[in-house]
Amino acid sequence: MKITLDEGAVMPQRAHKQDAGLDLFSREDRAILDGDSAVFDTGVHIELPPGTFGQLFSKSGLNVNYNIVSCGGTIDEGYTGSIHVKLYNLGKKPYMIRKGQKICQLVIMPCLRPDLEIVEKLEDTERGEKGFGSSGL
Repeated sequence: MKITLDEGAVMPQRAHKQDAGLDLFSREDRAILDGDSAVFDTGVHIELPPGTFGQLFSKSGLNVNYNIVSCGGTIDEGYTGSIHVKLYNLGKKPYMIRKGQKICQLVIMPCLRPDLEIVEKLEDTERGEKGFGSSGL
């Protein structure tokens, strides 16, 4: 996968050879106040392989230890701009993100693009239109 980096950006990397996610890093020191959010420009630009998309996921350590989460984001195959990460502080005290700190994971996944077709009726299924709570608590 082709990558370019803005000044101060860190090359995405896997912590372990078999990891699915590529860690993305902060280019700045910035506090996220409790109950607030902040957007971080990673300075990473990617050229995704054909037939794929990128998905952003929270770092489990930030989530479990500090209540810092990313609500994700989708990177479409044709997007080559800098990847931005929005982090939310769900904790009860401010948290300081440091320059060079891992803030998010980028996972590259295959993308299906089926043709869309308007029909009169969808096929019957066991579940049908049963929604939230339909399988029990």
